[in-house]
Amino acid sequence: MASFDVIADLPLEIDSCEFEGLEIVLGEFERLTTVIKLRGGGHEGIGEDVTYDAVDHIAQQSAGPPAGLAGRENFAAFSRRLDSIDLFPAAVPERDVSRDYRRWAFESAALDLALRQAGTNLAAVLGREPRPLNFVNSMRLAGFGDGERSSIEPLLARLAVYPTLRFKLDPFNDWDDELIAALVETGAVDSLDLKGFYKDTPVDVETDPELYAKLIEAFPEAWLEDPDVTEETKPLLDPVSERVTWDAPIHSIADIEAMPWSPPKTVNVKPSRFGPIRNLFAAYDYCEARGIRAYGGGQTELGPGRGQIQYLASVFHPDTPNDVAPIGYNDPARATEPGLPSSPLAPAIDDVGFRWVA
Repeated sequence: MASFDVIADLPLEIDSCEFEGLEIVLGEFERLTTVIKLRGGGHEGIGEDVTYDAVDHIAQQSAGPPAGLAGRENFAAFSRRLDSIDLFPAAVPERDVSRDYRRWAFESAALDLALRQAGTNLAAVLGREPRPLNFVNSMRLAGFGDGERSSIEPLLARLAVYPTLRFKLDPFNDWDDELIAALVETGAVDSLDLKGFYKDTPVDVETDPELYAKLIEAFPEAWLEDPDVTEETKPLLDPVSERVTWDAPIHSIADIEAMPWSPPKTVNVKPSRFGPIRNLFAAYDYCEARGIRAYGGGQTELGPGRGQIQYLASVFHPDTPNDVAPIGYNDPARATEPGLPSSPLAPAIDDVGFRWVA
């Protein structure tokens, strides 16, 4: 039975909706998110809008909930009804992909609410046992646009506190032989995010075939995420195509099928990028049926959304290098303090709903 079909008929009653804004400053980046709170039948369901543009959050929180959310139906009917509801009533979003992010937020809140109204939880309904969750710490070894050179010191500072921590790193064009050798020496690098699909953004990396060649040789076991496949880089990537994985371009099953060296051995299934939960669960089923390993990815969630992607990773793909580290690892000020959970995370699902309670 398809995973979505298992939750499709859950009864859902929505009476009202409220928003709660969250924010944090990470270096030069002010991150805003919005917690969606759907209420009905004496219960509250929550989700998190991970849209990246602050102006979109400010506009939503000022305007209040969109019209037409209230009603009684099953979860699938509510999801279909969202097709005709403008979730950006205050203003057109800064970027079109934000429509998927906000859709995910409303649907995850509705799913949490429906499960709570039914007195059960997502793992139980799916018939999947939550398992200890492997995660990696995603980080960049240099600042954004401030002239700061890449340094291994931030990584070593985290390893000093959490010696078993694994990393997903963003290689930058100033990575020299000395830095690469020092990173290899740590033995802690699981993934390299080459950022090949980012153009005209603060995280752009100029495609450097010489750097690609060095990384491929130096890290023979690491995943190579989102390479820029060009006439110069493809001959380097062909022999190691089983290590190539995709993140930024993956929003649907069609996107997975469109990638070079199809089908990929592994792919980042980032829940918020799929928008409707129907599409996300279809992607999980597709990968499982074809032996494609999936791993989860986050969007710098600040609230319950982080727990929800950890929940999904725990029941669908707990053993892969999931980029879903606890929130504290996203904050350089906290990531070197004792007390953060270590990988693997013990399952921490709520008895009811769609929430990770740790």
